[in-house]
Amino acid sequence: MDSLRRGVWTTLATFFGFGYAPVAPGTFGTIPGVLIWFLLFPYIGVFGHLALCVALTALSVVAAGRAGPIFGEPDAGAIVIDEVAGVMWAFVLVPHGIGWALAGFLVFRFFDIAKVWPASYIDRRMKNGLGVTLDDVVAGAYACVVLNLAALFLGLGLGI
Repeated sequence: MDSLRRGVWTTLATFFGFGYAPVAPGTFGTIPGVLIWFLLFPYIGVFGHLALCVALTALSVVAAGRAGPIFGEPDAGAIVIDEVAGVMWAFVLVPHGIGWALAGFLVFRFFDIAKVWPASYIDRRMKNGLGVTLDDVVAGAYACVVLNLAALFLGLGLGI
């Protein structure tokens, strides 16, 4: 693979360098996903958000799959595009607001680190771009359920 292609894939996989954070790259890699949701959701709505989730997930599968061999391991710490895609799923139907952005960040990070089944199975068994991304999408789905239950409990309904 030539250096230009290697650079493109590593830039995407590290989400423009967030993955090179000296500590907790996964945590730093989650930040742009939260910001993307917070800044874009008022303009793109639920269906735009879902389309963005699908597009980021697909891009993550490819970028992680291409960058893994470059970094020498399928789920290298610098690969954080999967966190960006995963946290976007956490915000599906969640009411918009700074408090929800912070809650989504924290709940997603909890599930991403805890690797609740089937994320743990995927993380152990699927050593490719799909596996790298899918365990974060599962964490995002769990976070989404928690956030939406909280919104319903608080009487806020779904963020439609």
